[in-house]
Amino acid sequence: MKGGTVQINWHGTKPVLTLDFHPQSGFLATGGADNDIKLWLVNSGEAQKEAPTASYQSSLSYHGSSVNVLRFSPSGEHLASGADGGELIIWKLHTTEVGQTWKVLKTLLFHRKDVLDLQWSTDGAYLVSGSVDNSCIIWDANKGSVHQILDGHIHYVQGVSWDPLGRYVASLSSDRTCRIYMNKPQAKTKGLEKMNYVCQHVISKVGQKLGDENKTSKHSLFHDETLPSFFRRLAWSPDGSFLLTPAGSYKFSPTSQSVNTTYIFPRKNLSRPALQLPGANKPVVAVRFCPIVFDLRDSKSDTYFKLPYRVVFAIATLNSVYIYDTQSVVPIALLAGLHYAAITDIAWSSDAKYLALSSQDGYCSLVEFASEELGLPVSLSVDKKVTEESKNTSAQKLDGTANTPTNNDFVSTTNKVDTGGNKLKLASQSSLSTPVPSKTAKRRITPMVVDP
Repeated sequence: MKGGTVQINWHGTKPVLTLDFHPQSGFLATGGADNDIKLWLVNSGEAQKEAPTASYQSSLSYHGSSVNVLRFSPSGEHLASGADGGELIIWKLHTTEVGQTWKVLKTLLFHRKDVLDLQWSTDGAYLVSGSVDNSCIIWDANKGSVHQILDGHIHYVQGVSWDPLGRYVASLSSDRTCRIYMNKPQAKTKGLEKMNYVCQHVISKVGQKLGDENKTSKHSLFHDETLPSFFRRLAWSPDGSFLLTPAGSYKFSPTSQSVNTTYIFPRKNLSRPALQLPGANKPVVAVRFCPIVFDLRDSKSDTYFKLPYRVVFAIATLNSVYIYDTQSVVPIALLAGLHYAAITDIAWSSDAKYLALSSQDGYCSLVEFASEELGLPVSLSVDKKVTEESKNTSAQKLDGTANTPTNNDFVSTTNKVDTGGNKLKLASQSSLSTPVPSKTAKRRITPMVVDP
């Protein structure tokens, strides 16, 4: 693993607020506070044993305000971008004699205020967006019209995510709630069903027992509106077996201080988190799953997941990125010290070779993984997704009591790559079961089971 901050003129001196990889070509698209979308070619540094770089290709200029989010459709034929003022645009890829170009296909008008997050449905037929106007909107991408408005939140909607199996939509808001909507189709003329999402769960607080008494104390699971970020980008695993939510704030006892955390919701029970990943010294603002799943490692390690493959995901705090997989109970890598301002978004390339992150300091960082460094890829068919929904979606509690984490970042101490003062650290396989903190005062991050 090699990488670091790419010192080029990304969006002038303006913050870079979002990025995403094209699923086929591998081009990296970035959106910034300069109102532009830019496309970049990522250049491998593997042959030279150096960090990857990026070279400018073209700009997509149409927005009149800061671009907060952009996402390519699963087919790569379209690009959706959301901006301040409620701007939401769908771009279409055109092939010409001189190459390929992106042109505005549709302008989606209904949000009254800034669009902060969006995601495509798996078939690319629909979009869901979240806005500062406190609403989520499901759009018919083909018609360019509003399909359904989800208006349950009472504050900014800063994150939305669409279940890859198409059954759920999740949203996360600065009103300190996560809402889970389930599709309950309505009958329509000509024998067709109309997609209709109904709120199934409103996740806000969790109760804790007070001593030996039967009384319980409830506390909020998420940060309030003072969280210093515009974004709370949540995500489903590629097989749909669990949901990860950022912006978590958890108390281990009613009198203890809150710690920053990421919650894990198993598909079979989305009413409350089953696990959490605590320990970051800054709030978590985004999570993103690697689109490829990997074969299980030969070495046996403690796991909270019963899956026939490994799922890899990245968790971004305001100042660092943790990389986890579902076969280890500690991060397998940590990226820290890369930026001078808050991280805004993270993205994986479709082949899992690159991980990119953007920041309000106006720069992006790129990390390149060697072939099979993350593991041996395995196929994830639709049939397997459905099977895992019914059989392998539960998180399993280990015997014994987990270590109590502190508010400090976990730092692994092996295979360190240092690029100009930036820190990229990869945990070795031996350190997965017995990690070594960088200081004696720091303890390992251990996923915690949330008590009923």
